[in-house]
Amino acid sequence: MEYEKWWNKETKKLLLSITVSKEKYKGKTYKWDGWDLLREKDDPEKAVDNFERRAQDILYLGGAYPNLWLNLGPGVLAAYITGFLKFTGDTAWFEHPMEWDDIEKLLDSLDENNEWWAYTKRLAHLIGGKSRGKFVPGMTDIGGIADVLASLRGTENLLMDLIERPEVVLMAMDKILELWHYVYDEIDGILSKYMEGTSAWMGLWCPRRWYPIQCDFSAMISPKMFERFVAPYLKEQACRLDHTIYHLDGPGEIPHVDMLLDIEEIDGIQWVPGAGNPNVISEAWLKLYERIQKKGKLLVLNCDSITLDKIQWLFERISPEGVYVSGHCDSEDEAYEILEWRERI
Repeated sequence: MEYEKWWNKETKKLLLSITVSKEKYKGKTYKWDGWDLLREKDDPEKAVDNFERRAQDILYLGGAYPNLWLNLGPGVLAAYITGFLKFTGDTAWFEHPMEWDDIEKLLDSLDENNEWWAYTKRLAHLIGGKSRGKFVPGMTDIGGIADVLASLRGTENLLMDLIERPEVVLMAMDKILELWHYVYDEIDGILSKYMEGTSAWMGLWCPRRWYPIQCDFSAMISPKMFERFVAPYLKEQACRLDHTIYHLDGPGEIPHVDMLLDIEEIDGIQWVPGAGNPNVISEAWLKLYERIQKKGKLLVLNCDSITLDKIQWLFERISPEGVYVSGHCDSEDEAYEILEWRERI
């Protein structure tokens, strides 16, 4: 199994996932954007049917697969804690600033009757049951530990609390960590009844329990604060899961890269340049990729689109070993050319 070898660093081959619109469906593909599970909350079966329609119009090549993950927004654990979720039509918001006394009361355990937590478990059964032989279900976007706390406290408030009330922050993060793993274990326990291995929003399948871990909040703090408030929780999550990829989101997080690379239990890094920056296949990021590869970490690059020229350019400059690239091709012919080129390098 190609994915298993990639996770275990047992292959020198590039892992490639390519999607392409089937020629007869070009221009007619259902415009799935991932938000149907919220748009169709009263009829989630319709959302699953919409995904299946879309998947039938797409050719999945290399390591690609139809991946229906439980998308209720980034960091939905906050909604499981507070009950607050605002859906705007193309994204979901969870920030609901509260005082510490109110936060602490909510962190001892999850309310099993919470609307969004109950809906997530219902979706896991529905999607799992309908997936067999048609698509791969994926874990919901639980969120980063500090990111969830920022939703509960308010980002600006939390930044001040790191200085003024650090022990209170750490106590809350300890509790959120436990809730995070409770959610993961519960949903994984449901999905594992219907599938082998695990998947998530990043589009990677793993034969064991894996997840993308992150801290978008870290773009606003110093490496010293990262070392105290973020790194220990990332290490703990990586120890509790079989495999992890850290979601490195934008240049603001680059100052923390060396610390991330020193966490032995983290398998790899996904680089996301962020809006307004050069895309992942760019001269701008080659030194970053070299740092990641020098530490023996896996490298995940999710592209909007890929061409043979772009792929060849990148792998004339970095090693293909331990790298995963996903993207969409404009034509079937070019997609197959890329796969043939992969076999030659």
